[in-house]
Order: sequence, then C-alpha cells, then structure tokens
Amino acid sequence: MSIALTVAMYAIWSSVFSFGKMALAFSPPIFLTGSRMILGAALLLGFIALFKRSHFKMAKKQWFSLFLLGFFSIYLTNVLEFWGLQHLSAAKTCFIYSFSPLFTAILSYVHFKEKINGKKWLGLGIGFVGILPVLFTQTGSESLFESGFLSLPTLAIMGAVLASVYGWVLLRVNLKNTEVSPLMANGTSMLFGGTIALIHSFFIDSWNPLPIAQGHTTDVMGIVLVMTLLFNVLCYNLYGMMLRRYTATFLSFVGLLSPIFASLNGWIFLGEPLSWTILLSTGIVSSGLSLVYYAELKQGYIQNSNKPKEEILSNS
Repeated sequence: MSIALTVAMYAIWSSVFSFGKMALAFSPPIFLTGSRMILGAALLLGFIALFKRSHFKMAKKQWFSLFLLGFFSIYLTNVLEFWGLQHLSAAKTCFIYSFSPLFTAILSYVHFKEKINGKKWLGLGIGFVGILPVLFTQTGSESLFESGFLSLPTLAIMGAVLASVYGWVLLRVNLKNTEVSPLMANGTSMLFGGTIALIHSFFIDSWNPLPIAQGHTTDVMGIVLVMTLLFNVLCYNLYGMMLRRYTATFLSFVGLLSPIFASLNGWIFLGEPLSWTILLSTGIVSSGLSLVYYAELKQGYIQNSNKPKEEILSNS
C-alpha cells in the first residue's frame, strides 16, 4: 500500500472539518456525532451481515475492547472535536490534530514497546516547533472562550486528539493480537460510540422532533451522509488497513499534511481565508516526517514490501 494512497486518505479526511462546520450551523455537535456514527455503523455492519457474517463471532474480551474503542475514538473524540469546531476555523482544528504524533509515540511505546530514538525525537521536535505559531493564533469566536494561554475550544480539540489516538492504539492492539477485521472493529465501535452520543443528545438537546434548525433537515442529513461515506466508510477503513503495514506513529506524521488540504477546503466551501501561517507551519512540521519515517523503517516497525513475508512478520 503506497504512501501516495495514505496522503490521498488524509486529503479526503481533512474535508470532513469543512463539512462538519457547515452542519454545525443547523444542528448541535452531539446529535451530529451520534447520527453520523449510527449511519456509518449501519452501512458497515450491514455489509458484514450480508457478505461476512462469520466476523460477528468474537470473544467477550474483544467486544469489550471494541466498546472502549467506541467510547474513546468515536464518542469522546467527535463530541469534543465538534464542540471546538464551532469556535475555530476548519484549518486550525485540523492543524491541532498535529499533536497526535507525540501522544501516539508515547502510547505506542507503552503498548508495543516501540522505541523513540534520537532521530525520532529530532523529528518530533521539528514538528512541534512548527505547530506553535498556529496554536497561539486565535480564529473564529475562539476569543470568547479564553482560558489562560490556550482557549477552551483549543483545549477541547487537544482532548479530542488524545482520545482519538488512544482509540486508534486500541484498534491496533485488536488488529495485532486478534482476528477482528478492520470493518468489524470500525462498524462495531461506531455503533457503540454513536449510541452513547444519541443517548447523551436526547438529554441535553431539544428534540422537536429532531435537534435540527427548522427547514434545514434535508441539508443536515445530506451533509451527514457525505461525511459518513467519506470519513466513516472510506477513511476509517483505509486507516485500519494501513495499520497492518505502517505504525500508528508514522500514520500520524503523514497526517501533518492535512492542514494544507483543510485550508483549501475551508477556502472553497466556507470562504475562510487561506492561512499562510498554517501553510508555513505545515512545511516545517512535514520536514520532520522523513526523519520519523526512515527511523521507523530502519527499526523494522514499517513493513518494507521488498522484504520476504517471514522477515516482515518477525519485525512486527
């Protein structure tokens, strides 16, 4: 699976922030999370029920792991992300996800004993120097939620990043140690996370009959459908497949290219001005990508397609 496909995946993934911001104009974040995840779960689990029914046979431990994945990576991540997105630009929200390599590297060390050598630390250092200018630049209505040197929306997105990374690490544990397929893991976790979100929404949102602004139900449902197909069906499962070849740390670093695409999407769909700060910072951050990639390739954490299969498995 080529790096070009990985970059394409993140280009598609970054468009979700713009679509999400459009939907948030007419519906609250928790309801949007629940409805999108339930729709995604229905599509994935429906496909499995029709063509791969045997995938439903799992041990209780596997079901519990997928529940935790649904809580962290689906429910908590998206609720925090959508709340913060209401007050930040789509590009800045996407850029804050650049924190994910640090969290991923630490959690991968804990779960998989993946070493962080000097070259990796240098790559991380370059990356986070590039993040700082954007992190402290306020956008949208962010100034209304100031909390020390970081606003509450910024802290919410950072919390979403941490929950997302922990969820993906849990997914990698499942894929590495069990026979759970990426489709089953994603579909089941979306069902769990989406159900929690809808229950939460029922108690805090105004359901009359749905928590959607009058006259915009079709608009919201259309955006939710597009987001579900692009993100829940396509990107989630591409990511799950790529975890079999690349480490979560490396995939997070490739994701540092996403703010460029998010800036373009925000400009096209939302009329947000292109941020040269984000483009410059992304260039700096991306320079650390090659350091991390070659370090992980040398350590044997990334599968080299030219190696014999036995050698690949012995390094994983």
